[in-house]
Amino acid sequence: MAKELKDLTKRADNYSQWYNELVVKADLAEQSAVRGCMVIKPYGYAIWEKMQRQLDDMFKATGHVNAYFPLLIPKSFLSREADHVEGFAKECAVVTHYRLKTDPDGQGVVVDPAARLEEELIIRPTSETIIWNTYRNWIKSYRDLPILCNQWANVLRWEMRTRLFLRTAEFLWQEGHTAHATKEEALEEAKKMLNVYAEFAEKYMAVPVIKGVKSANERFAGALDTFTIEAMMQDGKALQSGTSHFLGQNFAKAFDVKFINQNNELEYVWATSWGVSTRLMGALIMTHSDDNGLVLPPHLAPIQVVIVPVYKSLDQLAEIDAKVAPIVEKLKSMGISVKYDNADNKRPGFKFADYELKGVPVRLVLGARDIEKGTIEVMRRDTLEKSEASLEGIEAHVAALLEEIQANIYAKALKFREEKTITVETYDEFKEKIEAGGFILAHWDGTPETEEKIKNETKATIRCIPLDGDKTPGKCMVTGKPSAQRVIFARSY
Repeated sequence: MAKELKDLTKRADNYSQWYNELVVKADLAEQSAVRGCMVIKPYGYAIWEKMQRQLDDMFKATGHVNAYFPLLIPKSFLSREADHVEGFAKECAVVTHYRLKTDPDGQGVVVDPAARLEEELIIRPTSETIIWNTYRNWIKSYRDLPILCNQWANVLRWEMRTRLFLRTAEFLWQEGHTAHATKEEALEEAKKMLNVYAEFAEKYMAVPVIKGVKSANERFAGALDTFTIEAMMQDGKALQSGTSHFLGQNFAKAFDVKFINQNNELEYVWATSWGVSTRLMGALIMTHSDDNGLVLPPHLAPIQVVIVPVYKSLDQLAEIDAKVAPIVEKLKSMGISVKYDNADNKRPGFKFADYELKGVPVRLVLGARDIEKGTIEVMRRDTLEKSEASLEGIEAHVAALLEEIQANIYAKALKFREEKTITVETYDEFKEKIEAGGFILAHWDGTPETEEKIKNETKATIRCIPLDGDKTPGKCMVTGKPSAQRVIFARSY
């Protein structure tokens, strides 16, 4: 068993503090000079890049293309879709002037009052409005459809309470915006992208998710339906990990986007939008990591294998270097990212602790004595188990081990979620059980009033109405009125 890093708060003592410390100590991100914004450090960004690369490949495999739309949105655009503007108005940052000038008092610079914009510009909180204003020029006929665009971008939502990766004023994300000729096609698109997100979360992040539909209170502002994937963190709280929205014709009507259909009739276009953000980094950390630091799924780890030499002389180091070189080349040829850390400015013990903290899935340690025996020490980060393996064929052993770790951390997370998911019949039982965290399956009468009452009294929200859940009808735990099916309640981030 590896030595625990004593300077990292234990999850059981203070989960929130553990998370905040780990993000900083593992070199993922830090607070910036701008309130509510973060600096994503190279190691954290390397993980995000791997996420981005994989998702981008999956989007393109489903026929989507990348584009880029302006950061600044005319204020009038946000006024066109009533639900949308109401949902985002309180979070919008506004650009009012376009020039600074030297302060006459010699105190740096001030805003030039003569440079006020004729129309204020909103820093994008999301891009539906600017994109649908653009689509109006692109779409004339059914032959122009569908449009399947995605953009990788940053957005700004003026958050008062921020937390690295989970909730920051500025964050990175992708947002897909598609236009379709029929309602059926748009709905199919929204569900398809939800499945893409679920596959990514489970196959690459090793995070089990539940697919479902948001209640009316929780859906995206301006959407007719919001589909979501919900994940459970180790403290039993839910984290919304991706959403896909069926927008109907709301934005097409707001921006007058019509097309001539195959019957030569003029009608409004049907729309979707969908996105995931750097919040996924939070999901990754909180689903798998432990009191020793990060535990990264091999499919997303920037460094999948680290090799550390242990030596007493430069001659021994030269011998180890020669032995390691072909191993590194072979692993790289197999598509495995590997780092050989033979730097002499840090002791092996420090390196071991540092790579454990950073969640590198596999650590190999090689010394002169190991070479004599024809063996190498192997440690897997998920269980902290050490073993001895033959130097011959170590590459194939490592490749198999990485897949084993990937499967193991997924299975562990799934087992945890299943153990923390319970069914209740009464509101009293619900109020008792919600204090222990986890997902609670309960009947709800489908009204916003009952949902709001539960939220106010317990701080729990409806995470989703599961798509694959038990469809057995029943009675609402609060009102006793008919309920179509059980929904998932949880406290959330």
